[in-house]
Amino acid sequence: MARALIPILFLVSLALVTSLEPWFQSWQGNRAQSADLIAVLLGDARRAFANHFFIKADAYFHSGYYPSIFDNRTAFQTPHMAADAGAKEDKNSGDEDNFLGPPKDWIDAFGRRFKPATHTHLDQGGAHTQSQSAASKEIELSESQDVREILPWLRASAALDPQMIETYTTTAYWLRQRMGKVAEAESFLRDGLRANPDSHEILFELGRIADEHRKDPTRARNLWELALTKWQKFELTKKAPDTFSLLQIASHLALLAERESRWDECLQYLGLWKAASPQPDEIEKRITEVRQKIPAANHAKPQTPNPKR
Repeated sequence: MARALIPILFLVSLALVTSLEPWFQSWQGNRAQSADLIAVLLGDARRAFANHFFIKADAYFHSGYYPSIFDNRTAFQTPHMAADAGAKEDKNSGDEDNFLGPPKDWIDAFGRRFKPATHTHLDQGGAHTQSQSAASKEIELSESQDVREILPWLRASAALDPQMIETYTTTAYWLRQRMGKVAEAESFLRDGLRANPDSHEILFELGRIADEHRKDPTRARNLWELALTKWQKFELTKKAPDTFSLLQIASHLALLAERESRWDECLQYLGLWKAASPQPDEIEKRITEVRQKIPAANHAKPQTPNPKR
């Protein structure tokens, strides 16, 4: 009986192959159509790995002094390297220096001597300078060999999940602002823009490179205006729009317009800045200051804050 089943199983297998092969070749997940071996092997799980690598980069940024799932994480809700880069809104609170709490016993106290137990950042020298004075801790990022080690983690995160926007914006900040690699930062952002053509965050960062490093205000303005257009198109439909990005885009457009004495535009963007700011009274003071700079014949009221324009 068993021998008789073998030819039957062979014929069933052959039938399955002939029916599944055309479907496999036309399937978008077919490995023959994908040049990314990592994506093929991991599938949708790569997003979880991408986030894991991003957090690993932040842990490395802290020289290993990082809370586990059993510790108080209120001071680490937003990765510090992303918050410092302005890539994500800083939602951290609590005591980042003492999340471990007091030692539970003498064994715990003794064990802390053999692992990172002090809050440090690699751009301030990391754990190697925790015993030095505050002045000596401030070093250039490009001078720290340790800091460069966060970049492979971030690049791996981007390779695993190209739609994780903060990976591109965070990496670009460290490359351009702290390591002086502006061209490399711009290239990395453009890779991200190809994968995410509607990303207002990446367009905003490209605008910062044009303004701060290329000294090209016209290009910066065009990029930021496009970022604002993308924000209006995709964020206004959400229940909780990304007001942090709106604040960044509007504030930079307002400051650029003020530098160029484009007063009507400046007041318009100040209105958007005020609408997105957690401190609208401070922006109102700035609006008053700008209005005082305008010739009396050209006074204009700021438009009603409306992200839709």
